[in-house]
Order: sequence, then C-alpha cells, then structure tokens
Amino acid sequence: MLETFSVFLGQAEGAAALFTETQLFWAYAIAIGAGFFMAWSIGANDVANAMGTSVGSGALTLRNAIIVAAIFEFLGAFFVGQHVSETIRKGILPIEEIENMANGANLYVYGMMGAILAAATWLLVATYFGLPVSTTHSIVGSVLGFGMVIFWDDLSVIEWTTVGKIVSSWLVSPLLAGGFSCLVFIVIQRLVLYKRDMVGAARKVAPFLIFLVLTIISLVTIYKGLKPLSDEWKEFLGLLNLDFKGALLYASVIGLVGAIGSIPLLKRITVEEESPSEKARAQNPLIGEELVRLKTKIKKLTIIADGDVEEKLGSLGGKIEALSTQLEEQESSVKSSGAGKWGTPQMRATERIFVYLQILSACTVAFAHGANDVANAIGPLSGVITVLQKGALSAKSDLSDGWMTLILALGGVGIVIGLVTWGWRVIETIGKKITELTPTRGFSVQFGAAITILVASRAGLPISTTHTLVGAVLGVGFARGIGALNLRVVRDIIISWVMTLPAGAFLAILFFFILKAIFG
Repeated sequence: MLETFSVFLGQAEGAAALFTETQLFWAYAIAIGAGFFMAWSIGANDVANAMGTSVGSGALTLRNAIIVAAIFEFLGAFFVGQHVSETIRKGILPIEEIENMANGANLYVYGMMGAILAAATWLLVATYFGLPVSTTHSIVGSVLGFGMVIFWDDLSVIEWTTVGKIVSSWLVSPLLAGGFSCLVFIVIQRLVLYKRDMVGAARKVAPFLIFLVLTIISLVTIYKGLKPLSDEWKEFLGLLNLDFKGALLYASVIGLVGAIGSIPLLKRITVEEESPSEKARAQNPLIGEELVRLKTKIKKLTIIADGDVEEKLGSLGGKIEALSTQLEEQESSVKSSGAGKWGTPQMRATERIFVYLQILSACTVAFAHGANDVANAIGPLSGVITVLQKGALSAKSDLSDGWMTLILALGGVGIVIGLVTWGWRVIETIGKKITELTPTRGFSVQFGAAITILVASRAGLPISTTHTLVGAVLGVGFARGIGALNLRVVRDIIISWVMTLPAGAFLAILFFFILKAIFG
C-alpha cells in the first residue's frame, strides 16, 4: 500500500524512514488542510486591505467588492505567485542547524505544520473580532515559537534581526502611510473640496492625480506585485532586468496614457439638478467639520480672555454652536431622505470622479496581495511537502510543477473562500469603524499606502501591508481632526498588533507538542 501511495505522491524511498504508511498519509492530510486553513484566514483578514476603504466610502458595495477582490486575488495568487518566497523557511531559523539534529526532518515537519495552524488560528480569532492584523507577522511569530522550542539551549542561532525589523515595522508602516495619506487628502481639500466649483476644479486636477496614481501603482506592481513572476513572463512583458529608472519610465508611460485618456471621460460627469428644498438644506460637509474645529478654538480663547473680549468670544461661540447644530440637523435630514449621499450635488459629482480612481487602485492592491501574501500559506506548506517527498530536510524547497500548481490553486481558492465567508468582518472595521470615509478620503488612503510601499521598498524599510493601510486610514481621519477617529477601535487594533508575535509563538509551541505526541 505504501508503494502505491508513494508513487501517487512522487514519494522518495527515504520518506519511509520518517513516518509509517498511516503517519505519512495523515502528515500530508494535516499539512494540506493547514495550508488551506491559512489561505482561508488570509482571505478573511488580509484582503480587507484592498477592499475595505472602497466599501466604507461607498465606491463599491460589499457584494461587488467581494467579487472584484476574489477575481484579482486569485489571479495574483495562481498566475504570479509561482516563485514561493524562501524567507519564511530560512529567513528566521537556520535550516542547516535543524538538518544536523537527530530526527531534524521530523521536528521540522511538526514545527512548520504547527506554525501554519498557529498563524491561521490567530488570524481566525482576530477576524472574529474584526481586527486587521498582519498575516506575515502571524506566520513569522509562529515560526519563531517553533524555533524557540528546538533551539532552547542556544536561542542566539535564531535570526533576531528579522524579528527586530518586524517590531520596528509597527511604527514605520503606520507613521509613513499616515503622513502620506494625510498630505494627499489635505492637497485634495485645498485644490478641490474647498472650491465653490468643485467639479470644475476636480476636472483640472484629476488628470494629474490619475497620472501620479497610475505611475505609482505601476511601480508598486512591478516591484512588489510582479516580483514572483517567472523570468519567461517578465521577458515577454519587457520587465526582465528592469532597473528603477527603466521601471519609472515604463510606469510613467502608463500614467501619461491614462491621464490623457481620462480628459474626455471627465467631461461626461455632470452635476445633478438641485431641487429647491435640497438646495436649502444641503451644505458642503466640510463646513460642519471646520465649525467643529472653530468651536474648540473659541473655547480655548474664551478661557484665557478677560472682560469685554471674553464676553464677545462667548457670544460668538454660542452662535457657532447654534449654526453647527443647525447644519447637523440639515445633514441628518438630507441623509435620511436618501438624496444626500456624499453631500451636495457638486460634492456627489466630485466624489464620483474619485470612485473610479479608488476602484482602480483597489484592483491593483488585490492583485499584488494575492501574488505576494499567498506565500504566507504555501511557503511553509511547500517546505513540509518537500521534506515528506524527499524523506530528508533540505535548505531549498523543490517541488514538481504539478505539486506547485496544486498548492497555488489551494492557496488561491482558500483566499477567495475566506474572503467570501468572513471577509466582511475586517472590511467593516477598516472601511467604517475607524473613521468615516468617502471616495476622496478612500482614494487618499490607497494612494498614500501605495506611496509608502514604494518608498519603503526602495529604502529597504520593513513594512506591513496591513499596518500601512490602517495607518493611512488613521492619517486621513486625523486630517479632519482627532474627533473624526474612533479611538476605541484604534486602541483595539494596536493591541492586536502587539499580541500577534507572542500569540503566534505560543500557539505554535502548543501545536508542535500536540503533533509530536500524535506522530511520536
């Protein structure tokens, strides 16, 4: 029976030395099941990075966002994620040291299967509570926990510099992204949203924004999204051995074509006819936001003023308070009538321009995510299957095309199913619970995140896509004032980030001993 099973799996004879026939079957079953579980968890938690802001801003419905993300995530995972990253396998633990251990190959199988199960379990818990955490940090923390068990006598052999980079990314990612997205949104406010003719201003500014966003997204796609693409495809697309200057030129051409092509399309966007009642009630939402800031400033000035000045400031503060309340009531009335989505007709027409930009960037982020983060599921899985096939631990994962196609399909399908079943939980947190988003704000978030990824990649800075996106949302919210942020949700997210590494490590240790007891 073992011979038939081995032929079917392309098994080396040495595999029999690791496990019995029954054990070998269950090792494959647990490894493949754990890999699918991890891919499912990635889809449930991490795909919100691409689609959360689009849903929160109203650019896409949840149903359409899931459909779009499922298509681009699978395309990225299956067709581009062919070269699995080796970082998860040997970027943290010294594979050579494990090879020299007694039963090192068996320990590696238990440890990596345990790491996959641990990371997926932590992502499952985080997703249940709607908390966006880094899948990369989850699997790295889990692998770290496995390493601490087998190298307990000499923890110095673990690559602690990699762990240090991950810890530093807790600050680097959100701060950079928050700064960039805040700056982008402030520029859009000054050039478009604070103008009386917002649509006219948007038509003038949009081609330049389209050029910038397509250029940045193209650069990010070339350096991040298409990095795992095979050399044959890179050569076919003209991307083989492309340096930064060449890639920038390549991306700039794409941006220029998009900007020129957008000009006639922008002219088709018209402003709806405003009814007299709506005209009397609807105002630019920015007026209300600025009044909130003004109320705070007046209160501070009233405290330090004396005499006649204090009295006048108090009177002015009362009038501002009354006007602010009036605008809030009008805005609530317009929203409840269903006619005031995104504010006035001018605002709605302006936001529609940014809807298309946001959807474009969301599709690109989903593709890049599927291409890169699928490695968090299939990287450790490919290492385990390599050991099970060869019967020995090797520093290089070497699977047949058939096995790699199967694993990539497993990862792609798992991500899609995770997105469809539970993806709404984290999408809701990123899109709606941190701060209120509109297409202009959502665009600022994704554009700021794309700039951060590009700058960090060029500078060699450690970043997390999840932390980058959340930081960008915080930056846009902060641009409107600290009151625009839900600080309780922000606190819970930060706590979940800090817990990711230790939680993954603890669960990996637990699963390691369970698996060792089962197979031992």
